[in-house]
Amino acid sequence: MFTQLQSSSPINVPKPLTAAQIKSFVDDGFLVIPDLAGPSRVEQLKTEAAEIACGKYPCEGLQSLPRNTNPTEVLHRILCIHQPHYISPVIEAHVRDARICGVLSQITAAHLAHWDGSVKCMQSMLFVKPPGFQGQAWHQDEIYIPTRDRSLIGAWTAIDDATVANGCLWVLPGSHRSGILYPQRPHGQPEEFDNSPESYGFDDAAEVPVEVKAGSVVFFNGYLLHRSKKNRSNIYRRALVNHYMNAWSLLPWDVRAGESPANADRRAVQIVAGIDPYAWKGYEKPPNAVYLRLCKANTEPTAPAKV
Repeated sequence: MFTQLQSSSPINVPKPLTAAQIKSFVDDGFLVIPDLAGPSRVEQLKTEAAEIACGKYPCEGLQSLPRNTNPTEVLHRILCIHQPHYISPVIEAHVRDARICGVLSQITAAHLAHWDGSVKCMQSMLFVKPPGFQGQAWHQDEIYIPTRDRSLIGAWTAIDDATVANGCLWVLPGSHRSGILYPQRPHGQPEEFDNSPESYGFDDAAEVPVEVKAGSVVFFNGYLLHRSKKNRSNIYRRALVNHYMNAWSLLPWDVRAGESPANADRRAVQIVAGIDPYAWKGYEKPPNAVYLRLCKANTEPTAPAKV
């Protein structure tokens, strides 16, 4: 260990994966662990999704509604809540869940020969995706959250069973290997996908659906091409997606005055496994705010949605 700068105290987590599972993630770019969250956590997340939307935690970005508002009425307007771990202790606890972080400590930067298992979190996204709501076209998460070592990883926790009918993830196995960030363009399919652009320039014939039961966690690399399609069922497809990365990598999420792309490093992060070698920098206080992504749903009447 060459660094003499102050690092954080280590966070120890279990190491549940086999060598074969780690290799599968490195080769394929994604890994499914069934039942990792557990039924009690799933129920907590279902309740919390509705309560956040109803304004349980006063903050910027959410208009408070009466606490007795029907959860179905509230959730049926929302595609995604960005950064709920900033305001919700339930979501923050899930970000730090030892079962999930143990897996992360084995695969996040497993492609790097000398990685020590240290991991930090920078983002959470609570997808609601009611019946009739669109999905998101082909994309790579690293386009939106850059790392310096290709270590971005999503931990996608299914709050409902995710099926082809209600808009599960689709992935292109192995599409992360080259390290190419594909260009993007408007997709021209507003009934199928939200207004995010689509990545293009590749053959998607080998895509596979990732259908999972509630409580399962899908881990996927930030360069993996993935998408989701419209929810054509009468049930929700809720999922909590937290993004993590190697704690040894800077996070050049944006470049501020006096910085360059080489030294930009956003510090509104949480260490969830191992150490933070940049603890000497201190941390940015997250804003008391979330961001709502609303999207067009079917305008025709549908059967009552299950929540």
